[in-house]
Amino acid sequence: MSDKKKTAQGLASGYQSVSNLPPDATQPVAARAVTLPATQGSSPNVSTPTVGGLEAVAGHTAAVSFGPEAAAAPPRVQEVPPDFGDLPDIGEASFGSGGVEAVLGVDERTQITDTASYPWRAIASLVITGRDNSQWVGTGWFVSPRTLITAGHCVYIKNSGVPGRDGWVSKINVMCGRNGTTLPYGSVTSTVFKSVDGWTEEGDENFDFGAIVVPTPLGEEVGMFGVAVYPDDELLGALVNISGYPGDKPAGTQWFDSRAVAQVNARKVYYEADTAGGQSGAAVFRIVDDARIAVAVHAYGGATANSGTRINDEVYGWITSWME
Repeated sequence: MSDKKKTAQGLASGYQSVSNLPPDATQPVAARAVTLPATQGSSPNVSTPTVGGLEAVAGHTAAVSFGPEAAAAPPRVQEVPPDFGDLPDIGEASFGSGGVEAVLGVDERTQITDTASYPWRAIASLVITGRDNSQWVGTGWFVSPRTLITAGHCVYIKNSGVPGRDGWVSKINVMCGRNGTTLPYGSVTSTVFKSVDGWTEEGDENFDFGAIVVPTPLGEEVGMFGVAVYPDDELLGALVNISGYPGDKPAGTQWFDSRAVAQVNARKVYYEADTAGGQSGAAVFRIVDDARIAVAVHAYGGATANSGTRINDEVYGWITSWME
């Protein structure tokens, strides 16, 4: 890929913000910028992370020993989701049936059952309806009261080869903390989406990130993730966590894994954490002083590593500008 040229606004091409609403990686990263989570949510329970910076998930056997889980969430009125059936991964819409995410060797993902606790409740199961009424699954996460971050291919389908399918999706059902047929925070429907032209015009995986804006400030109740730009030397080898809603597990269940960052470049972060189709859009996050800080947006898989769109200066700038 050729080097991206600067536009008149000073932004690298591909990083022009675009939305479905009408108009109204070669250089090292040395910068550092952090936006902490504004809240862990108004609901009481918060999961306690390990000292080493990983989530404490019972039964998960990653690189470190885990501490106790948070107490179970208090009883609350819970909704039952519509019967969407078994839906395919949204990645298949843009990349074909081969999928874009992978389990690397033995599947070491662990199911999250206490999804009404933070941070799990700040992660949403997405049911995505395309322009042609096709339906797909993905993952998103709250970064502000009304804005969730996800993969660009979750909000804008590219190169499907199916007439009437490409372009902005028509709607997304957002179900925070979903646990199978249980919706502890109900369901909200969004029709407002954002991404950048590097994805919507070029379909370039280096720009595969986007946002979903919901009509109610649900993030104030379920909590939010922070976002950060970390320099290469701080990010390489850092422990990261990934949790989302894969399509190869029972519908609407949340699954987690964690590993160290194996490789970075200016636009991507690589890790050996297991994922599967449907986890597109999940936060790749660190725990720093008990704060959950996203460093990438999970989007792709490979034979030896999975990867996400790195939160670099430009991505950080757009994510913070999309916060509502």
